[in-house]
Amino acid sequence: MPRVQALRGKAQEQAHTVVIDGTAVELVLRRSARRSFALQVDHRGARVAVPLRTPLGEVERFVHSHGRWLLDRLQARAAAPAVPVLKAAEGAAVPLLGRPLTLRLHPGRSTRWRTGADGGEELQLPTAVDPLRALLRALQARALAWFQGRVEEYCHRLGLEPPPLRLSSARTRWGSCSSRSGIRLHWRLIHLPPALIDYVVAHEVAHLLEMNHSPRFWAVVERLYPDWRAARGALRKAAATLPVIASAPSADSGRFGAED
Repeated sequence: MPRVQALRGKAQEQAHTVVIDGTAVELVLRRSARRSFALQVDHRGARVAVPLRTPLGEVERFVHSHGRWLLDRLQARAAAPAVPVLKAAEGAAVPLLGRPLTLRLHPGRSTRWRTGADGGEELQLPTAVDPLRALLRALQARALAWFQGRVEEYCHRLGLEPPPLRLSSARTRWGSCSSRSGIRLHWRLIHLPPALIDYVVAHEVAHLLEMNHSPRFWAVVERLYPDWRAARGALRKAAATLPVIASAPSADSGRFGAED
């Protein structure tokens, strides 16, 4: 029998194989206290998430109902260039706001930003703790500060008070907006050039006026970000090039989108 791994709370993960059109597909089955079903493909392979007590037969029926999509996505990912997996090594580079950030390692427990000899930014990561986790925390802190300023700017253009802002690790969305909880932006946007980040911010801020994707909504987006069509296409291409930080959740770039 497959080994079941207990996760936070009552969530469980186990390996499972489903045969689709004669092809054996290895996937990870995740059961948790959720209400919906979800199927995704990312750098780790195929994953299906279901409510905790879902019978296995029902899980397999759900996977088979999306079998063609699943096989196509697995084939496309196999044919695509490998997504770079970032390692916290001396001299490694990670994109930050579209420019390379050089990583440096140092003994100790603190993380420090500094300017390198070539004028570029460097991030000193401590080796006394997990440097990958330190990198993740540093990037997320930088992301929150940057995104906050951009949300305030676009809200100001519409004459609105900035709503609460939180970071997201969603697997299929760059951002979301709720009248109750405010705006959420994926922290990995911090890898991208500022112009692409601004498109996602403008998209979510526009939802403060129009909680839909009607022509009125896109008119607000165009008012905030006239070149949104080109930015949306560039965003889809950029998603496939972003590095994966091993200790961080990563979305399937093939399904990522600003739309929510």
